[in-house]
Amino acid sequence: MCAHPLTVVKGSGHPSHDPVRPDGVEVAVCRAIHAGYRVGCEVLLGHVAGRVVGYNIGHYGRFSGARYPLLVKTRFGVAKCSLQEVAAA
Repeated sequence: MCAHPLTVVKGSGHPSHDPVRPDGVEVAVCRAIHAGYRVGCEVLLGHVAGRVVGYNIGHYGRFSGARYPLLVKTRFGVAKCSLQEVAAA
């Protein structure tokens, strides 16, 4: 398995207007892993091929990890995705 460098993106720490449960991110990431979406897994976002490169652990903002637990790299960049948006390739 090839190793990919980890990039940490610092976000604002401001809570959103739609708070999520404190353990919601952990539950969503565990659900993604148990569904087979592990780092390195090839996936499809519609017709666009991609690869899972990590998990979104952000608690705040429009794209929190509770709703969008997967980080998928495509030829267009990295996207935060929900389990409903991806399919195994």
